[in-house]
Amino acid sequence: MDTHFDAIVIGAGAAGMMCAAVAGARGRRVLLLDHADKPGKKILISGGGRCNFTNLDCKPENFLSQNRHFAKSALARYTQHDFIEMVDRHGIPWHEKTLGQLFCDGSAREIVAMLLAECAVGGVDIRLSHRVTDITRQGRYRVVTDRGIVTSDALVLATGSLSIPKMGATGFAHDIARQFGLALTDIRPALVPLTFGDEALAMMQPLSGVSLECEVACGKTRFREAMLLTHRGLSGPAILQISSYWREGDAITLDLVPDGDAAAHLVEAKRNRPKSEGKSALTDILPGRLAAAFAADLPPGRLADMPDKALKALGAKLDGWRLEPSGTEGYAKAEVTLGGIDTKGLDAKTMQAKSIPGLYAIGEAVDVTGWLGGYNFQWAWSSGWAAGQAI
Repeated sequence: MDTHFDAIVIGAGAAGMMCAAVAGARGRRVLLLDHADKPGKKILISGGGRCNFTNLDCKPENFLSQNRHFAKSALARYTQHDFIEMVDRHGIPWHEKTLGQLFCDGSAREIVAMLLAECAVGGVDIRLSHRVTDITRQGRYRVVTDRGIVTSDALVLATGSLSIPKMGATGFAHDIARQFGLALTDIRPALVPLTFGDEALAMMQPLSGVSLECEVACGKTRFREAMLLTHRGLSGPAILQISSYWREGDAITLDLVPDGDAAAHLVEAKRNRPKSEGKSALTDILPGRLAAAFAADLPPGRLADMPDKALKALGAKLDGWRLEPSGTEGYAKAEVTLGGIDTKGLDAKTMQAKSIPGLYAIGEAVDVTGWLGGYNFQWAWSSGWAAGQAI
């Protein structure tokens, strides 16, 4: 069994497999290591098992980073259209769902199989169930695993980050980065449900399972997508999106009637059907259980008996419901980790550490975090391609 390679890629996820395949196709002798027993575990569970593998509208503005310009090079040199070409070349049928999100018609297993096939073409040596216990560098990289020692001229950190620990996620890449003197930015769960306490939670818990389209804002950032009420607070695409921008102490604002003016609707309903109850006017614009909950803010009786002031006050709340989350559901439910290896220490074109020759970091391990909707996979493909081209 070979013990020395041109490159060792640690992490057989989306970014790691992409990097290994690209480097292998260029004639590099590549070893792909992972402590898991199967490759691409996050790919397999993504998109409800169909893998939201990229987004047609992917652009640098869809990513968060302390250096907003860092992702531009990799995203421009290997685009969503390049990855779609690979998917098409492998005969994998796909469809656009909403907002540019692309999914497999069949199974996410097809994406994993495609990446493994690309690795095979490049002669990549894949070793699973190998736990790395130590890494040192003295001219070359020496990687100690529970199954032996291997060495290489280049080392790629592609182990992702802390999100979804039940899938085997760890802070391994961060630990190795620190070991080699690379700085990290602040790290926190992202694309994660928000939790609430006290009165807000007491209202939300009986409404668990209710969903509706809304517009959510935090500061100057806003998203319009579906929201889901849960027994712990709020979830759904709109909430996951805004969670990446939310910080402790911030409030979020929800427009529950994004296509209309709730206050104007309630006042008009009073004039058009004065004998109706307040709840009936709310069910025109809100799901039934949610309408009943907000009807408690109105005086009892017919619309005709309710002052316009009360109707307008409730309408203003529906158009701008201000809430202060108490926290998030943490890494266990976070789709990604915000922050990571500071991009100041990396070359944007090659993903190589500026101060450590042959050390690369890609994918979620790096301080580049995408929106919900296939953006984080595209960063994995783009950053993995960039490193694979440079090794």
